Amino acid sequence: MSSAFEVRGGNRLKGEIVPQGAKNEALQIISAVLLTADKVTISNIPDIVDVNLLIELLGDMGVKTNRISRDTCEFQADQINLPYLESAEFKKKSGRLRGSVMIAGPLLARFGKAYIPKPGGDKIGRRRLDTHIIGFEKLGVQFVYDNDDNYFRLEAGDGGLKGAYMLLDEPSVTGTANIVMAAVMANGTTTIYNAACEPYLQQLCKMLNSMGANISGIGSNLLTIQGVSSLKGCSHAMLPDMIEIGSFIGLAAMTRSEITIKNAGVEHLGIIPEKFRQLGINLEIRGNDIYIPEQDSYEIQTFLDGSILTISDHPWPGFTPDLLSIVLVVATQAKGSVMIHQKMFESRLFFVDKLIDMGAQIVLCDPHRAVVIGLGRQHALRGITMSSPDIRAGVSLLIAALSAEGKSTIQNIEQIDRGYQYIDERLRKLGADIKRI
Repeated sequence: MSSAFEVRGGNRLKGEIVPQGAKNEALQIISAVLLTADKVTISNIPDIVDVNLLIELLGDMGVKTNRISRDTCEFQADQINLPYLESAEFKKKSGRLRGSVMIAGPLLARFGKAYIPKPGGDKIGRRRLDTHIIGFEKLGVQFVYDNDDNYFRLEAGDGGLKGAYMLLDEPSVTGTANIVMAAVMANGTTTIYNAACEPYLQQLCKMLNSMGANISGIGSNLLTIQGVSSLKGCSHAMLPDMIEIGSFIGLAAMTRSEITIKNAGVEHLGIIPEKFRQLGINLEIRGNDIYIPEQDSYEIQTFLDGSILTISDHPWPGFTPDLLSIVLVVATQAKGSVMIHQKMFESRLFFVDKLIDMGAQIVLCDPHRAVVIGLGRQHALRGITMSSPDIRAGVSLLIAALSAEGKSTIQNIEQIDRGYQYIDERLRKLGADIKRI
């Protein structure tokens, strides 16, 4: 039985909210515990479906997990059950979870073999695994695709993984992370050019170095990895989730609320605060917190020559694609117009029809571009019944509903729960009228 959120919009919210740990970092960091037989302690873990499924999957593989609290867990991978990886149960379970692809790199590094399901996950267009597979091949991995099972079987060649030079065809975050985790124990030097350099990946590399890996170039798009023979345990705290932080900034503006986002990991937010300022949103950085004052209207800036503002996604340190749907929603109530250009995924803008039903003025130009004509609050959005197609669009629709007049029902909220922990409880504490039905 799937559940839904029933939202009555129009309330002004007030108070403090603490962002959860970063979902996109969690899937990589938790997979990295497979690289050592020692104990690894990870804190600030988001309590969300995707992450909990991965922890459960590791437990099934023989990793000892001790969840000290909902946000801290000890892992020890000293007795991995390798035959389990060939079982139908493992294939079924890992096939349900997008993040399960991240265990391939560590398994190859330590045991010389791994299995990858054909990708599933969000309905946001193709998500290729080519970057992962080609990178592994360069390290000497041979792979066989099993048509019956929809599975890739990967095996290191004779003599284990060998360091190599590679230029990635795209700076894929998960692809880079997977290759890095495989390369840390390969023989010789691995050089990865056009590597992703997101904070998540910087965190992973710092964690691996604290375990005894030798990675240089962290934070740049050129990583050099000197292989080592083994890694030891460590403790690691995850960053706050920058996508949640961006979502809360947008929420505050849309609902005319005064909100303080506590412990926001401000130094790791890159260009995000600036993009929201371009939409006319006032926000103050106070130490490690972000304060958004109540503001009745916000006006989208234009470019210096007066032309319409374009906000597009780009690999880090550019603007993350995960926040474009939030920016699009926030723009519907701004003064002025903005072109949203979603370069990386082809189906991420398909939720705008729901916003148009709510009364927003949006021209969907093609699968990648939408022009938002801000209503300047002259007309409030109106509540409707809608369904959430993916995690980020789900939260964008939730923000729209919280700012709309009347009642909205958002179905398929499993998608939202995959990425945001106890979102309804946390918003209720700020004064939102939201309930799970």
